[in-house]
Amino acid sequence: MSDLYDVILAPVVTEKTAQQMEAENVYTFIVAGSANKIEIGKAIERLWDVTVHDVRTLKYAGKVKRSFLGRMARSNKVGRRASFKKAVVQLAEGDHIELYEQG
Repeated sequence: MSDLYDVILAPVVTEKTAQQMEAENVYTFIVAGSANKIEIGKAIERLWDVTVHDVRTLKYAGKVKRSFLGRMARSNKVGRRASFKKAVVQLAEGDHIELYEQG
């Protein structure tokens, strides 16, 4: 990967991930599909100046979605959501990432 921002695409902030951030020092990110664990760990370390302890990755296949076009339509429209890769990163004790600035 050429750029850090090509590896790390976006943070995942949900109720579950917020609890993991506080309790276990674990952060979740959407990453490039071709990125491996080593590239992800190095990108996190260089972007936020922290020490990465562990990286786990998960691949999600895009779901098929159907939409009904109306009562008189001959066929339904079939589409597909995009596939994506997610990384769960555990930081060393004492490190943390400030995803949103307070103030």
